[in-house]
Amino acid sequence: MNTEQGPRPSPLPPLTPRSAAAPPRPGAPPRPAAPPRPAVPPRPAAPPDIPAQRATPPPEGAAPRGVTARTSLRLATAVTCLVLGTGLLGGAAAGAWLVGDGDDDSSAAAALDERRDLWREIPVDELFPPEITGEGAGPGGSDRRWIRVAVAPDATCAEAFDPLLAEVLAPVGCHRLLRATYADETQTTVTTVGLMFTEAGPARMDALAARLTTEGLDARADLMPRPLAAPGTPAEDFGDQQRGAWTIKALPGLPVVAYAVTGFADGRPLDDPRPVAEATAEGQDTTVALAGLGHDAAGIAERVERDLRATADQRAEEQ
Repeated sequence: MNTEQGPRPSPLPPLTPRSAAAPPRPGAPPRPAAPPRPAVPPRPAAPPDIPAQRATPPPEGAAPRGVTARTSLRLATAVTCLVLGTGLLGGAAAGAWLVGDGDDDSSAAAALDERRDLWREIPVDELFPPEITGEGAGPGGSDRRWIRVAVAPDATCAEAFDPLLAEVLAPVGCHRLLRATYADETQTTVTTVGLMFTEAGPARMDALAARLTTEGLDARADLMPRPLAAPGTPAEDFGDQQRGAWTIKALPGLPVVAYAVTGFADGRPLDDPRPVAEATAEGQDTTVALAGLGHDAAGIAERVERDLRATADQRAEEQ
């Protein structure tokens, strides 16, 4: 159905013939012609082809340009952090290796671990004999004889050393400290000998040994070990002011720092203490040298060290 012409009128009834002929109905005036359609103006010519400024799409699987730049920046930052972190870790690892943190699996470290508890396994009379004889150990090659007058209970190193010496020894750690004091047979001189069992491995012990000798720390008067006084004995007045000669060293192949310090039994103070190397050198005319204080310190320390090493070697062979 064409709805554009509107609804049709209802059909008219049939005409009844009239008597007279009706005049003809005037014809409908002609429908005016539809005005001509206006001419369609010509379509303007298309502008010359200009290449579209389209962004070249990224290759398949590639990120957009902005994302790529951000990703590159993040990647560069991550690489930088990785390099710096690796350098720090490498430096820390190198430092640990230099001080012996990496030598726990070596045979040398295992040997030190086995010897670390010798202090509890060796009887006190073997560590510190009641009497020590040193043939030719005195000034001019004279013989010396020393009697043990006191033995301290095994202990920690708290307050056992002057603060500066404690600082030097700190890198090797203090596992246990053993001490005894001797007097010469004339009760003129007194000597404290000590064995500090350390917690360190071979590299740390070697580093300490190098510092003591190469840097001359074993010859500094402000790094003298402290004496062990014993009331009711010739060493009852043996204090810090009575120290006259000393020796200290890290023992090769043992987790031990051995030392000895000597003074006069009468309690006289000494203001010019000397290391053993100087006090026992020929031509020395100081009070310390002439009295043989350096010879006493050296003789007792060498004997205790020798006995400790012999016992350690013997026990290692028996295992």
